[in-house]
Amino acid sequence: MSCANSALAHSLPPHALRRLAREWLEEDTPNFDAAGVCVGNKQVEAKLLCKSPNSVLAGSPFFTAVFQEVDCSVEWRFQDGDRIGADAVTLTAVVKGPANGLLLGERPALNCLARASGIATRCSELHASAAAVGWSGEVAGTRKTTPGFRLVEKYAMLVGGASTHRHDLSGMVMLKDNHVWASGSITEAVRAARSVCGFSSKVEVECRFVEEGSEAAAAGADIVMLDNFQPQELHAAAQKLKKDFPSLLIEASGGVNPDTLQQFCSPHVDIISLGCITQGCPVVDFSLKVVH
Repeated sequence: MSCANSALAHSLPPHALRRLAREWLEEDTPNFDAAGVCVGNKQVEAKLLCKSPNSVLAGSPFFTAVFQEVDCSVEWRFQDGDRIGADAVTLTAVVKGPANGLLLGERPALNCLARASGIATRCSELHASAAAVGWSGEVAGTRKTTPGFRLVEKYAMLVGGASTHRHDLSGMVMLKDNHVWASGSITEAVRAARSVCGFSSKVEVECRFVEEGSEAAAAGADIVMLDNFQPQELHAAAQKLKKDFPSLLIEASGGVNPDTLQQFCSPHVDIISLGCITQGCPVVDFSLKVVH
């Protein structure tokens, strides 16, 4: 694992980890934990097992934060970004603490780790697929994230080698068809958005035709998204826009999936975004078993 990848956890604010961990625990146990009476608070140890071979681990800071809230500790055998081995079952971590606390944290922590690792694994596969055809642009996610879970999913994208795209509506301006229709024109929409965001934020415009891309670039957009273009149409449109506006960034989106990604790779395309990074993404199978 690269040093850059291992340092990604430092981008997660401790207060955000604590807040999310408490919210997940509160959701799962809003009042009595009747089953806690059965196990008490005796000290136990549990093994975290990965049952999805060759998966990329992601989400360990969130997993650890959940267990810290219930007075448990976690000893990791792998780090985020590591590819877990080819064995059918791999010991990934050991959790220690009071039995009732460990069982309180089990499901919220596993949910987070399974989801994050699934996204990181998919991102890693997409990154490798694009690199295999010599494309040096950026594979990116979208805002199509699970409500309340965006920080986890965006972090997992980074671990897997993808770009997060914008984190939220405040992070970058993206003018979609509804913005343009409500404003009256692409030019007017870009002008109005730029009057608020100034120089500190990029402006991107979703375009359905190359002519719309030209209008957006001429109006001052930094990025043009060519949306739902067929691959050959995309390559031609991107080449024309790059010729006319050399500093313009071109994003391809819509209709891209793991099977078709390579068809959209082009020297004139800088970014390819895929909703399937978070929507319909398989999870990694983890379980937590108390040693007895």
